[in-house]
Amino acid sequence: MESSKSEVDAKVLSQIQALRDNLARVILGKAEVVDQVILGLISGESILIEDVPGVGKTTLAKALAGSVALEFQRVQCTPDLLPADIFGFSILNPADGSFVFRPGPIFCNVLLVDEINRASPRTQSALLEAMAEQQVTVEGTLRRLEPPFVVIATQNPSTHQGTFPLPESQLDRFLLQISIDYPSADAEVEILFSQALEDPMEQLSPVLSKTDVVTCQERVRKIHVEKAVAEYMVAIIHLTRNDDRIALGASPRGSKMLFRASQATAFLAGRNFVIPDDVQQIAPFVLSHRIELERGFGRNVESSQSVIRDIVEQVTVPV
Repeated sequence: MESSKSEVDAKVLSQIQALRDNLARVILGKAEVVDQVILGLISGESILIEDVPGVGKTTLAKALAGSVALEFQRVQCTPDLLPADIFGFSILNPADGSFVFRPGPIFCNVLLVDEINRASPRTQSALLEAMAEQQVTVEGTLRRLEPPFVVIATQNPSTHQGTFPLPESQLDRFLLQISIDYPSADAEVEILFSQALEDPMEQLSPVLSKTDVVTCQERVRKIHVEKAVAEYMVAIIHLTRNDDRIALGASPRGSKMLFRASQATAFLAGRNFVIPDDVQQIAPFVLSHRIELERGFGRNVESSQSVIRDIVEQVTVPV
């Protein structure tokens, strides 16, 4: 079964490879991270990138936006940022005395929320509706967000000054939490020379249209999942709720997100069905931010991912 290839359109796969190549020109030596960001795009779900400043979090998000023909907006979070700065507001038209709505940056296809944990909890929570339901309520009026809509948020580690920890309800809306980490020595040397004369971002051109992205998202949802593999996912989720190292296990939304991310992982591999390897590969990045470890087991992303990997190894793999 594992050796069988899907009937995923060769043209679509070539477009995905072109997207990989585009991102790899900007983010050097981080093939896994590039695939994870693409996975979020074709899943139609939001991604949280947590790492120290200067490793390329914002650059990665901008490179993705520059590689697809989608409308891109960026919000730089600060403690005084208000929900209206993201959603928009009505202004008075002095000509006739009417109020005209001026949309904010959230009305786009790819929204980069830079340093999200520097925004106040009030502003953070304002994004929940958009991330979960692809809509916002502004001044009592419901406004739909045109698909595709994806939020890519970056945050600094919680130990850094001027940050507000994201609440569990906010974290649960993100499909993946990933880290870029420092580049290798060889990759860092290559970065220096690649940016010596010009910014690689300026050389990027779109390789996917809006229609292509929507088509990919539709095909991901049609990737076949055997009942035994779905039961395998649920067994992993249930074990997070019964492990002595975990104070708070993954919610049913975690099951749904693991299901979708596994479909996208299979799609990127060129298969039209999910295998247990897909689940094992993506589970640490889908579930690490949905659990809360007991005191003494660490509070960082690496500790949570390590516990998830251990849990995955405990669950019997379906044959």
